[in-house]
Amino acid sequence: MTPVNIPSAALDAAERLASKRFVYADNAASMPVTERALKAALPFFTEDFANPSAIHTMGMNAASALLSARKKIASALGAGPREIVFTSGGTESDNLAIRGAAALGARQGKRHIVTSAAEHHAVLNCCKALEAEGFTVTYLSPDREGIVTAGQVADAIGDSTCLVSIMTANNEIGTLMPVTETAAVCRERGVLFHTDAVQAVGHIPVDVNALGADLLSFSGHKFGAMKGVGGLYIREGISLPPLILGGPQERGRRAGTEPLPQIVSMSEALIGSLEDLEAKTLKMLAQRERLINALLSLPDCILNGSREHRLAGNVNLSFKGIESENLILMLDMYGISASGGSACASGTSEPSHVLTAIGTPPEYVKGSLRLSLSDKLSDEDIEYLIASVKASVEKLRGLPSNA
Repeated sequence: MTPVNIPSAALDAAERLASKRFVYADNAASMPVTERALKAALPFFTEDFANPSAIHTMGMNAASALLSARKKIASALGAGPREIVFTSGGTESDNLAIRGAAALGARQGKRHIVTSAAEHHAVLNCCKALEAEGFTVTYLSPDREGIVTAGQVADAIGDSTCLVSIMTANNEIGTLMPVTETAAVCRERGVLFHTDAVQAVGHIPVDVNALGADLLSFSGHKFGAMKGVGGLYIREGISLPPLILGGPQERGRRAGTEPLPQIVSMSEALIGSLEDLEAKTLKMLAQRERLINALLSLPDCILNGSREHRLAGNVNLSFKGIESENLILMLDMYGISASGGSACASGTSEPSHVLTAIGTPPEYVKGSLRLSLSDKLSDEDIEYLIASVKASVEKLRGLPSNA
């Protein structure tokens, strides 16, 4: 391997640009739009731009493109086209699923929800809002690896339970949940099962029938589509009340003119992400393990989440005695884009609720670093990441304390 030259942490923007060394390691927050997705979307901005609900020829052409994209996405997920509802992204999909299932449950006198304490805020805050409306919510505690078992879910389900919502893959620590087993428990007990699969779709095989989910959320910009588009799989026969009221779009399940360019981009990005998935996964696995092994050699460094049951592109570590924000900013001076956890929680002073939920020691919680990879990174990029993180940690630990 060619030795990597590390620039000074004091590089200013001009020097960094001149070095031409940039590594984007925040793909869990958002991925770049793929060339395939962008190319497919462009005609729907300036040529086939009509409203898919219009009855003239251009409108019908747009409607045909919308149906084609819906079929492609449904096929990739093992679903039927009528089971896919397009939304603005993962947050809306989660809200539609949870609020819709809660409304169905309330009609039957069932007002209890089961979820985990390590879910995305789109799920947690929706559940908290429902608590204020008279629902009760059980927040299951994951183990040290971030796993909530099907047995925990089974024990929490009661006669008044209307919904279980457990994510497929954790957005911060990358832990893969035993959702197939959990879905089977819910099916046996006659309870709807929703999974937030925003971090999973496009990165691991997701088949809604094999998984057994009744409701499944996904978001396009997590796998190379444009921002502002996502979807919710709703199993045929489940009639959720709409979250957004208005016109009859999406068979009356989500009002508003469909953003056709974004939807087309999402269909092509999803198909592209699944091509050669095994080879891309093996490459990222090797790079992930190289990163973890190298950085765990640093003193007072721990791995967050499961080593075995983990997304191939996720590395989440905590460093004792370091503030996450300081580490992210120093890495940025090396031309590295990374995060301390969920991008949705950035800018807050609160420690990660995920790390707290899995029992991360308090002295490590505020020093987390998430490096989320893509198959586009080279081995040289990985070596640069390793060297830069090590240099940053050493420099931050060498600074005088403000305490």
